[in-house]
Amino acid sequence: MLKERLEQVRQRIAQACQRSRRDPSSVELVCVTKGASLEAIREAVRCGVTVIGENRVQEANAKHAQLHSAYPTLQWHLVGHLQRNKAKEAVELFDVIHSVDSVALAEELERQVAKGRRGIEVFIQVNVSGESTKFGCAPDKALGLARAVLQLSHLRLRGLMTIPPFSDNLEEARPVFRKLRELRDELQQQVFSQSLNHPITQSLQLSMGMSHDFEVAIEEGADVVRIGTAIFKGQGAK
Repeated sequence: MLKERLEQVRQRIAQACQRSRRDPSSVELVCVTKGASLEAIREAVRCGVTVIGENRVQEANAKHAQLHSAYPTLQWHLVGHLQRNKAKEAVELFDVIHSVDSVALAEELERQVAKGRRGIEVFIQVNVSGESTKFGCAPDKALGLARAVLQLSHLRLRGLMTIPPFSDNLEEARPVFRKLRELRDELQQQVFSQSLNHPITQSLQLSMGMSHDFEVAIEEGADVVRIGTAIFKGQGAK
């Protein structure tokens, strides 16, 4: 049952935090609902889920229309790739976008948010592994993109996101997560702490880790994990 699977995920998060001497409350669970039914999402909310993630604007739009009035405090995160022509819809639906990978996209989001919506939080997606099938900016472009985002008054840079290559050997994801953490530390020192628009109040966060590798991600410093399959197993979630 979903309740048991969700509790297992929470226990695994806590155990990974214990191994890395971290407070489990420091890791945010984004419950990815791609392909999940409305009733399954409702059950997850009844079990204490407060943040849901969607991969596509269109699917999120349909679910938001059905769920928002009943659960107005739910946070909605876009965890999949975002095309610029979907930016207007995205800023109307989501509180956080994990997949900003270009200056052009960031500027389009700024234009749309500036039309009247409150500010929105964003993660910069970094293609650490360099896979051609992955979205995200190259690691050597992340600092420049961060500087550009920090000049946009309606966007709040929350941190960095990455997706490692899929492998049955979870240890192969570790160097990818570690490199993102190191990049975050460099960015924190060189850019974020010097920003006048966004004076530093807390560390930039790391959005990394999904159903098959989130424990390794937590051990390497993940602040946000994006988990779907382990919770909605058999319902199409990713």
